[in-house]
Amino acid sequence: MVGIFGGRNAVEKGTENRVGPARRKWVAAVVIGAVALTGAGLVASVVIKSPAQALADAGPPPRDVLTAEVERRVLEDSVIVRGSVTAAQSLEITPTVRGEDGAGAPVVTKLALRTGDTVKAGQVLFEVSGRPVFALKGKLPVYRDLKPESSGDDVAQLQRALGELGHATGGDRSGFFGAGTKAALTSFYASVGYEPVPAQADGGSAVAEAQNAVTAAERALEDLRDAAATTGEQGTRKGADDGTAVSRQRAEERALADRDEARQTLADARAADGPMLPAGEVVYMEGFPARVDAVTAKVGTSVEGPVLTLSAGALVVQGHLQSYQKGLVRVGQKVEILSEVSGVTAAARVALVSSTPETGQDQSPSGDAGAAPAAPAAGEYRLEVRPDKPLDTQLVGQDVRLTIQAASTKGKALVVPISAISSAADGRTVVTVQEADGTQRRVRVRPGTTGDGYAEIVPQNGDALSVGDKVVTGTDGGTQR
Repeated sequence: MVGIFGGRNAVEKGTENRVGPARRKWVAAVVIGAVALTGAGLVASVVIKSPAQALADAGPPPRDVLTAEVERRVLEDSVIVRGSVTAAQSLEITPTVRGEDGAGAPVVTKLALRTGDTVKAGQVLFEVSGRPVFALKGKLPVYRDLKPESSGDDVAQLQRALGELGHATGGDRSGFFGAGTKAALTSFYASVGYEPVPAQADGGSAVAEAQNAVTAAERALEDLRDAAATTGEQGTRKGADDGTAVSRQRAEERALADRDEARQTLADARAADGPMLPAGEVVYMEGFPARVDAVTAKVGTSVEGPVLTLSAGALVVQGHLQSYQKGLVRVGQKVEILSEVSGVTAAARVALVSSTPETGQDQSPSGDAGAAPAAPAAGEYRLEVRPDKPLDTQLVGQDVRLTIQAASTKGKALVVPISAISSAADGRTVVTVQEADGTQRRVRVRPGTTGDGYAEIVPQNGDALSVGDKVVTGTDGGTQR
């Protein structure tokens, strides 16, 4: 065994001696190659980068400034606002008429009109506590009862209205409620089936008493004259003295004065007597036919608010413009009216643009009510649009859309994109001008009308700004360095 094992070891040692140096060279080569590859990988990891890594390491590019040129041109745009359809005059009628006995709350006792009905001048609208309420033509609002001997513009308005209905006021001068106006008013009331309210509530007793006083004064004067005549004849025969004649003359003069005073009192009583026009029995409309827009009461109910609403005159649309819109809108421009409720469209034109801004309080004329636009905000400008053809009366009170077509400034103006206008730290409104050498300067401006993405500007404090100057409107979205 020992020999065998000893011989095997000898053989292995001999083989090892033959191949040892070659194997060591190969292993060394492998090690050197591995080291070389590792070094190359390290170098590559430092020098070679992926596109994403290269972009991330590079950071954002420098930001470019966007500019636009200052222009001088007419600014145009379509202006769209909301408006409310209303009549030239709209009136809610809340009567103050009381019963013939003058007591009790007013009650509607007759109502023959319905919404949509047409009303003529002189027509009775409804009846309250047995008394009529009628409509006459006129512009002045009712503010007092009109009685005989009254005078003023409201009396002249009544006279014209009665005359247009065929009830002439005779020889009364315009604005004076005389005998002719009394006759005309009595005739009008008779034509609508009512008796007028007497101006004097005494049933004519003042006139009767004045007449009796005149009769007594005239008789006293006659008796005095008869007595004087008899006494005079007797005195002539008996030689009466001058003192008696003087006394008779003085007595007659006093009697004449009493008679004249009584006659004047009678004339005054008659002038004050006759029919009157109570303020609660008449409403004035500027034009006829008028329309009933709403009926809000029923026969038999107490009057606690408006009984009905009347409107007269052509239907118009009223709205409001913001300050930046006002410069684009002028009288005469075309407008399209659109009712989103019914789909109705109508052509119209701008009839009025207020020159002064609203104060934020209700600016409705006195007496006007019913369909009216929403209360304006402070700084807004009132706008009125008149349709080319009469609008359907069903549109009264509706909120509609107004598109003012091709609205524009009156002439050429300096304009820049709206994005070029900014506010400085001190609150000033400015634009930034980019000079050719890349420097920038700020110009203080006053912005005006806007439209189509542009705004009118006016340089302030003598700052220079010319057509062709480049103003900064923004950047391309990068990060400025």
